[in-house]
Amino acid sequence: MAGVVWIFLFFALSLPAWAAPHSEATQECLACHVEATPGIVSDWQRSRHAEVTPADALQMAPLYRKVSSPKIPQSLQATSVGCAECHTLNPQTHKDTVEHNGYDVHVVVTPRDCRTCHVQEVDQYGQNLMAHAHGILMKNPLYGNLVEAVNGIQVLGSQGLRMAEVPAHTNDDSCLSCHGTRVEVQGTVSRETDLGEMDFAVLTGWPNVGVGRLNPDGSKGSCSSCHARHAFSMEVARKPNTCSQCHKGPDVPAYKVYQVSKHGNIYASQKAKWNFSSVPWVVGKDFNAPTCAACHASLLVDEGGNVLAQRTHRMNDRLPWRIFGLIYSHPHPKEPDTFSIRNGQGLALPTNLDGSPVRSAVIDAQEQTKRRETLHGVCLGCHSVSWVQGHWARFEKTLEESNRMTRTATELMQKAWERGLARGPQAKQNPFDEPFEKLWVEQWLFFANSVRFSSAMLGSDYSVFDNGRWYQSKGLRDMMRRLEMGRPGAVNAKTR
Repeated sequence: MAGVVWIFLFFALSLPAWAAPHSEATQECLACHVEATPGIVSDWQRSRHAEVTPADALQMAPLYRKVSSPKIPQSLQATSVGCAECHTLNPQTHKDTVEHNGYDVHVVVTPRDCRTCHVQEVDQYGQNLMAHAHGILMKNPLYGNLVEAVNGIQVLGSQGLRMAEVPAHTNDDSCLSCHGTRVEVQGTVSRETDLGEMDFAVLTGWPNVGVGRLNPDGSKGSCSSCHARHAFSMEVARKPNTCSQCHKGPDVPAYKVYQVSKHGNIYASQKAKWNFSSVPWVVGKDFNAPTCAACHASLLVDEGGNVLAQRTHRMNDRLPWRIFGLIYSHPHPKEPDTFSIRNGQGLALPTNLDGSPVRSAVIDAQEQTKRRETLHGVCLGCHSVSWVQGHWARFEKTLEESNRMTRTATELMQKAWERGLARGPQAKQNPFDEPFEKLWVEQWLFFANSVRFSSAMLGSDYSVFDNGRWYQSKGLRDMMRRLEMGRPGAVNAKTR
């Protein structure tokens, strides 16, 4: 025990002079974890949570405030936001709570816990597509088919390839890594530690920081998807590298497009001179080219203090269009639980197979205009009106063109289904798993998405030969040739 006390005294003496006072419970946590998990302690020690008490945070003027809850429990105000303040909060709602050194501790800190200080951010995030990402994927029978086509274990049998059941851990390691797993408590296990035997919760779907994670307290989402543990840094969340974790693949190539855009070029060249921690974020002073957060989330002002865009964690506040997904770009959905939508063909899609939107499920033109103007406000912090209007006119024309190419691919796909060259929805089969169908999926999930993202983010070179227009054109020719050849899986070497 003397060794533990000595470790704690060493840690306490090494704290920076500006650190906020810590609660007795958090001090007990630190006394052990400075040795057990030194990386976590060091990360937290450099965080704003360690340096500022909630009481001090509440004293900031509204525009500069980093907490949004008008009131914070008195018991939490006078000390830092430490280990105990997060991991012992709301133990009665956490199924993962276990007794640990005399405290009721839970491993999974959730948005519901963070809501104690950040009510506005958490409530906005709950209305976001991201918070519902698990259900959007796993409750939608059509999307479930796509997950199966991607993750299903293929086995060679006497009748050719067959799809075996998808193991749960494969989904967790694949699609649900970003969409979020279902974290469930399976019981407890006792382990021998340096301080004796201790009980720990046994969790499935863990670890995970997916944006739509289903948590043991019934909440959805993970704040640490963007504000990585245990610093929960605003700087980390504002840098595009964070978004790249889920927005880099050919289906959502936002980060790759950003890298080759002029905005990405300026960021890569000048980011060392920028201030990523200032609130509000001052355009032209703190940074001079947008990041993902600048366009979609951050509170932005000009150097005169005029607000260009309010902070939001409901990312679609600035999105009139949804430019990726199944199958066409379309006005943004009204509600985040899109798995409940049904189109004219009875499919769980916000558009019909001809590209027309399900009007009852998407925002109207007036709401699109409002969101477009909100995003224009961000653009106008650096660009002229004619530049911004010209960019948006070109972008929306690109949406029309990419949708038209997708419609051509879908018409070819429908003909293949009609002729029995693949088995689709009419046959109550997976519409994404056969060779012809995989060509169709690539048309909209990879190539059309690349074209749209490139146009939206001024990274047009990416949309030509690198997974864009060239492959759209080539893919349609491949589909047409297979249709003409009249048998499933046929490939002509000249069209490869």
